[in-house]
Amino acid sequence: MIDKLRSLVGDPHVLTGIECSPYVLEGRAPEAVVFPGSKEEVAAVLALAAEQRIPVMPWGGGTRLGIGMPPSRVGIVLGLRRLNRILEHEPGDLTATVETGITLGALQAELGKRGQWLSLDPPGADRSTLGGILAGDASGPRRHLYGTCRDLLIGLAVVTAEGSVVRGGGKVVKNVAGYDLPKLFVGSFGTLGVLVEATVRLRPVPDEDRLVAASFHRLKDAGMAARAVVGSDLIPSALELLDGGALRALGLDGGAGLLVGFDGVREQVEWQCAEIGRLLAPLGMTASAALDGAERDARWRSLGDLSRRGTEDVAAVMRWGVLPTQLAELMEQGATIAQKNGLRAALTAHAGVGIATAALFGDGAGADAVVATLAEWRTVVNGAGGHAAVERAPLAVKERVSVWDEPGAAVRIMKAIKERLDPGGILNPGRFVGGI
Repeated sequence: MIDKLRSLVGDPHVLTGIECSPYVLEGRAPEAVVFPGSKEEVAAVLALAAEQRIPVMPWGGGTRLGIGMPPSRVGIVLGLRRLNRILEHEPGDLTATVETGITLGALQAELGKRGQWLSLDPPGADRSTLGGILAGDASGPRRHLYGTCRDLLIGLAVVTAEGSVVRGGGKVVKNVAGYDLPKLFVGSFGTLGVLVEATVRLRPVPDEDRLVAASFHRLKDAGMAARAVVGSDLIPSALELLDGGALRALGLDGGAGLLVGFDGVREQVEWQCAEIGRLLAPLGMTASAALDGAERDARWRSLGDLSRRGTEDVAAVMRWGVLPTQLAELMEQGATIAQKNGLRAALTAHAGVGIATAALFGDGAGADAVVATLAEWRTVVNGAGGHAAVERAPLAVKERVSVWDEPGAAVRIMKAIKERLDPGGILNPGRFVGGI
């Protein structure tokens, strides 16, 4: 198999033995790491893997590979870093077609030369590839206004498990013919196909971009303030709710905080920054500051890195999806549960859409305490009608706590789609919901 892989992509682009150590996942080492240089080479590698029934794990920047159940076997790691070209950029149409191995940071830098950007801001943009962002449906604070990957993706080229290249969507925004196949692959975590090219819609870089950081004594007050912003005439690009643990982790004081982003025309942004102060002052706001430039970027970056610290700091990370009106109460309960189990928690949330990230910290935290906390968190969130998924945890914890909630009736449809697109079950087998 190794000889065949080398004949397909070239000897320098195949790693074996000790060279594979950076690609060990959950204690499992791959048999080979392969870096194809074109979609045709990707197709050839997948056809070989399908023929020999060898599992394949697509690998972009590796920033979100910790999400999912531990793999039983890592056969071939399919690295996409060589597929990093911008194939087409149509500034007049506000679209771009790129290979999915390009990092978001590199893509934004090139688009910025023409005064445009892709309105996605997940953490770790310098390492995260566009393919990994799409496969993991990753997003950041600006999803409040600009949406997620599904809203920005126009077309997609995918290599199937059997080595066929298929395309869905198109290269223009107004494309309504046929099934919207690209959205099927967004959030599929590499279980349905390998994403090799994507066409995305762009936006002009805003004239002005500011961040208003507001502090509160209580998380309840900050939650009420977030709801007031949503119900007002303001149009924030981001609305982030932070508990006291998150503020302390960022080196800030206060019992809770609200980070509100505004971008657009200068006059409009200046008015909104002034108006939000008048709106939040009667709701318990104790202090506020408007940031821009490097200080603004550093604050957003620190927020994104909060759950991505060194392995010795972060014990586990769980993502919740609940109603926005429930966020403050559930975040308070989550912090109390962690404290009861001897751990520190930092909780943040996209306040307008109801997505919370709960990080556990504790130097040398025992697995029992982490397991107990995650289990109680899931019980609370599920009891409120929400869902929870473990985004990061040691193997000893994942063996005792399910990464995903119990799948509902829809898992039958999901399994049927998996069987149709990956009949041999070679793409990231067993890692997704319901053992897909």
